[in-house]
Amino acid sequence: MRISPHIVSDVMTHTVVAVGRDAAFKDIVKLMQEWKVSALPVLEGEGRVIGVVSEADLLLKEEFRDSDPDRATQLRRLSDLSKAGGMTAADVMSTPAVTVHPDATLAQAARIMAQRNVKRLPVVNDEGLLEGVVSRADLLKVFLRTDDEIAEEIRHEILVPLFPAPLEPLQVHVADGVVTLTGRVRDTSLVPIVARLVRSVEGVVDVDLALSGGVRVREPG
Repeated sequence: MRISPHIVSDVMTHTVVAVGRDAAFKDIVKLMQEWKVSALPVLEGEGRVIGVVSEADLLLKEEFRDSDPDRATQLRRLSDLSKAGGMTAADVMSTPAVTVHPDATLAQAARIMAQRNVKRLPVVNDEGLLEGVVSRADLLKVFLRTDDEIAEEIRHEILVPLFPAPLEPLQVHVADGVVTLTGRVRDTSLVPIVARLVRSVEGVVDVDLALSGGVRVREPG
């Protein structure tokens, strides 16, 4: 049984399409269409990631095609205007690349995506060499865990260590990722800790506790 948390290497895509810095603009577009991806890592040398070309980078050429920006806009969007005139990956890529390491947790990867407003992250080793790509869809794979798998982890990794001798058997019920725990325990001060630990189990959608004589704790969704 796999114990939470999962890490990026568990869910990332290992087969990755990438381009070199000299890749032509139209070739980049073709690759994105062919592989159905929204961004491509840009590599040099042995496979070191030096940037990322995204659909947003490429669309700048279309945005500024018929425009004549005023002086203020030119100053404010100097980098975008430069990309709009780009012909190769090196011209249009965003650099430095926003990346993640394979041993990062899925929560850490999700935070990076949210903070940097990106949909995909190149996965690199300590030398900056490309090992894979992780996407938003990859991070959601933990919610495909079965209810039985989630219940087994909660039972053996949380309840047994914390409550080796409960006043009555503790029951774990999981339905569509929603966890319900029932039973009576000797130390009610551990109930908030149980709530936090259960919520941290990957694949859990919500938690409802009814421990120790019906004292009910509802965790916010």
